[in-house]
Amino acid sequence: MLFHRGHTPETHNNDRSVVSTFCAALIVALLAFAPAVHAQSGAPLTLAEAERLALTAEPGQLALEAQAAALDERAVVAGALPDPMLRVGLNNFPLESGGFTTESMTQFIVGYRQAFPAGKTRSLSLEKFGLLADSMNETAATRGRNVRTATQRVWLELYFLDHAEALIVESRPLFSDLTEITRSLYSVGRKNQQDVLRAELELSRLDDRLIDIERQRAQARASLAEWIGNDASRPIASKFPSWTATPALIDLEQGLSLHPAILAADANLGASESSVRIADERAKPSWALDIGYGYRDGFLPDGEPRSDLVTVGVTVGLPFFNKKSVDSTLSAALQDRSAARSSKLRLERELGRQLHAEHAQWQELSRRLALYDTQILDQARGQADAALLAYQSDAGDFADVMRASIGYLNTRIEYLRLSVDRAKSYAVLANLAGLSL
Repeated sequence: MLFHRGHTPETHNNDRSVVSTFCAALIVALLAFAPAVHAQSGAPLTLAEAERLALTAEPGQLALEAQAAALDERAVVAGALPDPMLRVGLNNFPLESGGFTTESMTQFIVGYRQAFPAGKTRSLSLEKFGLLADSMNETAATRGRNVRTATQRVWLELYFLDHAEALIVESRPLFSDLTEITRSLYSVGRKNQQDVLRAELELSRLDDRLIDIERQRAQARASLAEWIGNDASRPIASKFPSWTATPALIDLEQGLSLHPAILAADANLGASESSVRIADERAKPSWALDIGYGYRDGFLPDGEPRSDLVTVGVTVGLPFFNKKSVDSTLSAALQDRSAARSSKLRLERELGRQLHAEHAQWQELSRRLALYDTQILDQARGQADAALLAYQSDAGDFADVMRASIGYLNTRIEYLRLSVDRAKSYAVLANLAGLSL
């Protein structure tokens, strides 16, 4: 007797066909999906996207905004009256004999007390905390500007490193060809061994520059990761920002006056002014209103029920006996105001110095770039071509060829560096003067 375990051959073949079809469909789906995922994860990182990623839920800015919100809440508390107080008690109850109805002055008391701070301290405290909240919000805005500028500068540095590497890689075949040419000429006795060694040395130096660029790129990506996380590993987009013109210096100075750091200093100075006025107001007396109701039980000698009692009183503070403390508080507030005024002046001078220095650097870089565009690049290329032609016709020295070729490569990299440095300078000017990007 034959026993069949599992499927019959026909059923087994059908199942294999179904499984094969399913696997093929799954593989096709994965192959279709994988490029999309890869393209998304490896999509070039533009400067605008890097800025957006850096400013989205930036922890430092969120912390400052939370502190501003806390100050707003404290302003509400500072502007409110102190909590009223309820007093409940039993007055004049006889201890040795009798009860609640024995003595005429025995009463059950319910009282209400509301204190009122001195002068206008409530409204001034509300104003002070509101100004401190404004200062913190402006500080948060300053943090946002600084984060954006830091992100821009790191992104631009990565742009420079990528394109500098591309220039070196592009030039490497030329130096490799020069090395081969020199070896060929040396083999037939037309050149000496020194030229061969010089060519090989310069080729090795190019490789060393590529290694150094990779090192700098790793450091720059680590810096960028501080602001945008894992997106820092994405390739840098090849589109360079078109920041080729800036407003006049006087317009930049006007924009600087609206910098959030200066506005924060203004708000701090206003808060210190409020503190001085609060200290002045505390020289005035505070007061409190007391209202009480006393319930009495029992009867008068003539048989009439005892009357309940109502108490109304006003309590007035006497700050004259604490004049030294009041004067010290006012003196401290005046010193704080002086410090806030000096800090604002120092900040204005510091930001003004940065603005003028950065504007001068922008102009200098623009002039140098114009010179490279009109003369230096063409001259360096012409010198390299002429030196190579002279060497090939035995009318020139190999050292001149290498010097001119390396000079042309360095000139192109220097031009790239100047372009990137000018863009970095624009980013700083945009931060200081609030330019749109």
